[in-house]
Amino acid sequence: MATCSSHLQNFIYLFHNSCTECKNIDVPMFLFHTGEQTVVLLPRSPSPSKRYFPIPLDSLEDEFRIRSADDCKLFREEFNSLTCGYHHGSFEEASREINRDKNRYPNILPCILIFLVQFCLFLTFSTDDHSRVLLTQIDGHSCTDYINASYIDGYKEKNKLIAAQGPMHNTVADFWRMIWEQKTATIVMLTNLKERKEDKCYQYWPDQGCWMYGSVRVAVEDFTVLVDYTMRKFCVQYVSGNDGPRAPRLVTQLHFTSWPDFGVPFSPIGMLKFLKKVKTVNPSYAGPIVVHCSAGVGRTGTFIVIDGMIDMMHVEKRLDVFGFVTRIREQRSQLVQTDMQYSFIYHALLEYYMYGDTELDVSSLEGHLQKLHNTRTPLDKLGLEEEFRKLTNVRIMKENMRTGNLPANMKKNRVLQIIPYDFNRVILSMKRGQEFTDYINASFIDGYRQKDYFIATQGPQSHTVEDFWRMVWEYRCHSIVMLTELKEREQDKCFQYWPAEGTVTFGDYTLELKGDALCDTFTLKDMVLTYGPEKQSRHVRHFHFHGWPEIGIPAEGKGMIDIIASVQRQQQQSGNHPIIVHCSAGAGRTGTFIALSNILERVKAEGLLDVFQTVKSLRMKRPHMVQTVEQYDFCYRVVQDFVDIFSDYANFK
Repeated sequence: MATCSSHLQNFIYLFHNSCTECKNIDVPMFLFHTGEQTVVLLPRSPSPSKRYFPIPLDSLEDEFRIRSADDCKLFREEFNSLTCGYHHGSFEEASREINRDKNRYPNILPCILIFLVQFCLFLTFSTDDHSRVLLTQIDGHSCTDYINASYIDGYKEKNKLIAAQGPMHNTVADFWRMIWEQKTATIVMLTNLKERKEDKCYQYWPDQGCWMYGSVRVAVEDFTVLVDYTMRKFCVQYVSGNDGPRAPRLVTQLHFTSWPDFGVPFSPIGMLKFLKKVKTVNPSYAGPIVVHCSAGVGRTGTFIVIDGMIDMMHVEKRLDVFGFVTRIREQRSQLVQTDMQYSFIYHALLEYYMYGDTELDVSSLEGHLQKLHNTRTPLDKLGLEEEFRKLTNVRIMKENMRTGNLPANMKKNRVLQIIPYDFNRVILSMKRGQEFTDYINASFIDGYRQKDYFIATQGPQSHTVEDFWRMVWEYRCHSIVMLTELKEREQDKCFQYWPAEGTVTFGDYTLELKGDALCDTFTLKDMVLTYGPEKQSRHVRHFHFHGWPEIGIPAEGKGMIDIIASVQRQQQQSGNHPIIVHCSAGAGRTGTFIALSNILERVKAEGLLDVFQTVKSLRMKRPHMVQTVEQYDFCYRVVQDFVDIFSDYANFK
């Protein structure tokens, strides 16, 4: 009996560790220690099934709050009440010996596993026969019709999508054959090729030029890299030895790159923008959208459910996440793999319900501004004020400001209400033998195309100026944008951290002023920064914007457009390392500059803007970014000025 128990423990340990996505399943686990190794035992069967009913949209906010209480306890209970979805189908094709190496995650001894633990993890990685995608057999061989992919219904549409595992080296030709045979025009990829040094998906497309995958030729037409996703366009053509090449087709791959290795995205905003892009890109005449992550169940299921429930929200003014997941799990078992993914679905749907689609085409901006600035009666709030008021729903997470609130760091904060969050604060190298020297009041902020493209920080103080230059050096920054004067209304707003002429030294860092030029609305200073211990130097350009009062906004937007363009040119020449942006506290004017940089970049690239969500994203990364309704209005007005200056749409590109 002891020997049998030992074999069982080893089997479960090996099974669980054969697949990273198994480890991601957020259910209780028990540790069994045998000598030096730790064995992870699978849990007992989920909580008893319980029916959860559709939620009217006007109750969604309350329901989300109730389920989120006590560390999302009710979300876990609801998720654990879902059936695995395997009991109506068979998995004979997936488990046939000839097809086993086509499954990314081994499905060895499934019957034993189910018998022992009454759990369906094996079926997570198998394709149910009744819903599986059948490929055309090659030369009549039945074994050539298998691929680990399943048809999935949308909210109302039959077989709207195909959920698939990430292609492997030996299945990539089958993958492209499926794309061709199913007349798919859009591929949604939700994993990175490698995560935590583990292979998650084989690169099934060429970086450039064209490549043959079996009988399918794939050529790269274009690609665009953005902060949350990359869009690639392929010319796909079936080349048959008998009939010659078929007419080529355009296939667009949208690759979401911001899903962390474990867990879910920090905010659903990026996923919702990504989903809208998928809907926009996919032509109405195309076959099913192919959605894949690594195993084709967790992230894949999460995306599919959000898509289906948004459609349901529009039609029925309610949503039924539990019922929809239950239904699609009959087509592919274990879709939506963790309770964290399950609660993220609700988070995304609440975000969509509360704020809707705030994206605008530049052609509709003027009309939108008129609507925002008009009132129906003297007692009505301006539409703009009401839109800005919604931003106050972004909660300031004081519990995530622990480092900045440490007694040793408090004196390094210029304004006690504006402290960086721990999850995106800029971390300096710790000075040897000196505690708390890794802190500076600065936050990483994403750009339009690049993560952590900006560093939002306060104006240096006399006792933090060395830390400021240490940050510039350690993060290889070549551009500094200053949006305040040293004194405003007879109050100190920033310590002068550069030399008026010649050189100045702060600790290990020496600054030498090399040039000083006055543009229309800003001053340019070129400096050489030298790090003494290594005797190495770098060029730094300082952009000092004038004419932005402490209270209020600049008189016109052209100066802001000019400085943003000048900073972008400098970035292209210096390697696109982080841009340091500061005012006094590093929030109001700083947030407005960063918001405008991202908004104008998108207008140029896509002819689209979303002022509300851009500012909302900033406020989730640093408190009080874009601090007043005047600054918020200024974002809109600068974009309108930009559109007026470049009225020909071709100039945006």
